[in-house]
Amino acid sequence: MIQLKNAVQIEKMKEAGRITGEALLLAGEAVREGVTTKHLDDIIRRHIEKCGARPTFLGYGGFPGSACISVNDQVIHGIPSADVVLKEGDIVKIDVGATFHGFVGDSANTFAVGKIAKEAKELIDCTRNSFYKGVEQFREGNRIGDIGSAVQRYCEERGYGVIRKYVGHGVGHELHEAPDVPNYGTPGRGPRLAVGMTLAIEPMVSAGSYEVKELHDGWTVVTVDGSLTAHYEHSVALTEEGIVFLTKVDSTL
Repeated sequence: MIQLKNAVQIEKMKEAGRITGEALLLAGEAVREGVTTKHLDDIIRRHIEKCGARPTFLGYGGFPGSACISVNDQVIHGIPSADVVLKEGDIVKIDVGATFHGFVGDSANTFAVGKIAKEAKELIDCTRNSFYKGVEQFREGNRIGDIGSAVQRYCEERGYGVIRKYVGHGVGHELHEAPDVPNYGTPGRGPRLAVGMTLAIEPMVSAGSYEVKELHDGWTVVTVDGSLTAHYEHSVALTEEGIVFLTKVDSTL
């Protein structure tokens, strides 16, 4: 069942979203050659807890980190590790969640480690742009399929693969609420969009095939063909005044 949020609840979600966005921004600023993914995770956890919030991902289904940090061909759910050292040319996806006063913020971005290949930058740019194409369709009376179709069309027209096995979702009191928000679909299909809906829209895009597999650690998801991937996500609310970005704290992200 889709849980519509009132104005008071959306204001509370903005607080969880602000903490989430700040943690992601701090981690992104720390991305550089020689840094471990565990160090980035520590930065995220410290900030969230300093704000009086809880890292949503820590212990979620047994996940051992405060954030999912995935490098290069890893799509999502990468486990932070002191053994994973970032190298020049890597691209690193950081996915953060914070729970504050009973509400969750969820946001992700892809960061370059030093100078990256032109192809990697273009993939990151496409993923980010496709998110905004999807958000343009987050309007009262539209349907979930309109969001996914816009993301899919934008990416596939540029030769990229849109991950299908993992999707966006509703967000609010819980990290994962109804409805699912696929990054592919058919316009005019799926649940109707309404004021009060709060969604985590999150394109996950591959430079090659959209086929993925889970590694033996039971968490990390990688592309089957080893191609690079990018990830971009914000929690967003549909209000009477329009779309509110709940996790955006910097206009450049």
